[in-house]
Amino acid sequence: MTISTTKKMLGLTAAAGLVLGLSACGQAPEAGGESGGAEAVAGFKPCMVSDEGGFDDKSFNQLGYEGLTKAAEELEVEAGETESKSASDYASNLSGLVDAGCTFIVSVGFMLSEPTVNAAKANPDVQFAIIDDWADNDFDGETDAPNIKPLVFDTAQAAFLGGYAAAAVSETGTVGTFGGAKIPPVTIFMDGFQDGVDYFNKENGKDVKVIGWDVAKQDGQFTGEFAANDTAKQMAQGILDQGADVLLPVGGPIYQSAGEAIRDSGGTAKLVGVDADVYQTDPKVQDILFTSIMKSMDIAVYDAVMEAAQGKFSAEPFVGVLENDGVSLSGFNDFADKVPADLQKQLDEIKAGIIDGSIKVESPSSP
Repeated sequence: MTISTTKKMLGLTAAAGLVLGLSACGQAPEAGGESGGAEAVAGFKPCMVSDEGGFDDKSFNQLGYEGLTKAAEELEVEAGETESKSASDYASNLSGLVDAGCTFIVSVGFMLSEPTVNAAKANPDVQFAIIDDWADNDFDGETDAPNIKPLVFDTAQAAFLGGYAAAAVSETGTVGTFGGAKIPPVTIFMDGFQDGVDYFNKENGKDVKVIGWDVAKQDGQFTGEFAANDTAKQMAQGILDQGADVLLPVGGPIYQSAGEAIRDSGGTAKLVGVDADVYQTDPKVQDILFTSIMKSMDIAVYDAVMEAAQGKFSAEPFVGVLENDGVSLSGFNDFADKVPADLQKQLDEIKAGIIDGSIKVESPSSP
């Protein structure tokens, strides 16, 4: 990417005019996403390009890919996909999918914004969707091409619930978070998480600390990539060494490295997953997975594919919020009988407050 994170965040702010009212525009994902016997228009071929995390990350890319494959199977059409090993692959991978006859291409992630816009402008007859980005690289508040559908999520809302829950179960009074790349779709989790912890403290007279992110400074700890590697493990270990007993790694597969650090430290800390319900996608971490802050990317992708397949493509953005189940907090899995008895009731009340606006949840990265 040639666009800096700071400049992009300014672009997101500039897009506010586009966003106002859009949270009502994105329709609630349909449970199960049944096609109702829909048939695809002749020649329809849905495809997807991953970011560098790959489709087996058990999180971000995998969830989007599941939405694509579900739609393709129900439509009985061939789907295409290509995995990116690094950012240098994005443009060529998109070109390759166009050359392969793809008529609807989903780009997985903010980092593919500029290559997706370029591909859409160069191929106006091909329809595109992009997850976690407005495709507004000229920062005028509008998507840069009429054949791109943004699929974006106000993850801060669900992360606020996750931060509150993390603070409620922390025994050390310290929780932590770190990210992959410092980009809005990552920092939005961290913003909501810290704000949720702060709200817990205010409501309960506590002083739970957050290590790894400072909302006011918009700065914290990042590995610089979306990879499960020693860098991620060492960063997680450093946070655990400072007393954190709940850990939120934000960035696809980096949670796997955080899980290794937790086990090496005695396995007493709890892990918070992101994007997918990691308890379901990765049984290897079930014993330490407390909860997941989820985005319904699979359903958003599924619905976008089905829409395009029936000749009803719309560039109108989908904006996932708590109210339309576009974002959510999972259950507490194996820890369900170990959380405070009234925690779920408190979370339900907070969720209702966020939805009706009586509890303000805002992030510089919110759509």
